Amino acid sequence: MRKQMPIDISNAQNIARVLTEALPYIRRFSGKTFVVKYGGNAMKGDDMIQSFARDIVLMKRVGMNPVVVHGGGPQIGGHLEKLGKKSEFIEGMRVTDGETMDVVEMMLGGLVNKAIVAAINQQGGQAVGLTGKDGGLIRAKKLTIKGQDLGQVGEVDSIDPRVVTHLEAGGFIPVIAPVGVGSEGEAYNINADLVAGKLASVLKAEKLMLLTNVMGVKDKEGNVLTGLTVPQVQALIADGTIYGGMLPKIQCALDAVNSGVKTAVIINGELDHSVLLELFTNDGIGTLIKAH
Repeated sequence: MRKQMPIDISNAQNIARVLTEALPYIRRFSGKTFVVKYGGNAMKGDDMIQSFARDIVLMKRVGMNPVVVHGGGPQIGGHLEKLGKKSEFIEGMRVTDGETMDVVEMMLGGLVNKAIVAAINQQGGQAVGLTGKDGGLIRAKKLTIKGQDLGQVGEVDSIDPRVVTHLEAGGFIPVIAPVGVGSEGEAYNINADLVAGKLASVLKAEKLMLLTNVMGVKDKEGNVLTGLTVPQVQALIADGTIYGGMLPKIQCALDAVNSGVKTAVIINGELDHSVLLELFTNDGIGTLIKAH
C-alpha cells in the first residue's frame, strides 16, 4: 500500500488561484499569434533556455500561436573573440564584413537557432528553425547609418510570411534567425528587434513580446512604467526618460502598435517563466505599450 503524502493546502490554493487567473487569458488569446523576440542576453544557460522553451510549448498547447525570433549578439561576439577578431559597433550595430557574416550565419542560423529548437522539442513542442533565406521569408537591403558603411548589415525590405503561416497551421512553432537575403542572394545581418517588429506587423499579431535583460522602461526614480500609450512614450523620449539602448526597442514597439499589432511589451527574459507571467497574470510584468 502506498501512503499518500499530506497535501500542502496553502500551496495548493496558490496554484489554483494562478490557474484560475490564467483561464480568461487562455480563452482570450486562443488562436492568436504572438511574436516573441528572444534576446541573446536571456540565453545565458541551459536552465534559462529550458524555462523559455516550456513557456513557448505551453502557449502552443493552450491554442496560441507563438513565433520566436531570436538574437545572439553575445554568442557571436564570444565566437569572434575566440577567432581573435575584434567586434566593432556603430550606433549599436555590429560592423559585419564577409568573415564576420560567416560567423553570424553559423551562430544565428546554426548553433543558437538549433539550441532553441532542440529545447522546445525536448519540452514536447514541435519547433522548426528558419532563417530569412528560407521560403523567401525576409528580403533585405543594405543598411547605412549616417553615411557609414556597416558591411553586410541590412534592414527589412519585405517579409513573405507564407512559410510561417503554413507552419503555424500545421501545429509547428517557427524559430527564426534574423538573417535576410538581398536581391543578389547576398546574406545580411539584421537586428532581431527590427525583424520581430516587422514580422508582428505583417502577421497582425496580438502581441509583440521583446525579451531582454532589463525589467522594462523606468521613470527617473527607477520605477517600471507600464500601460503606456504611444503619445506617452513619445513624451518620455522627448524629456530624456527613455534614452540609450532602450530607444531601439521602444521604437520597434511603437512601429508595431502603429502598424496594427494590438500591444507590445518589453520584459526581462532572465526571469524564470517571464513569458507566462506576462501573458497569464492580471498585473503582468515589464512595460506594456498600446496604441491608445
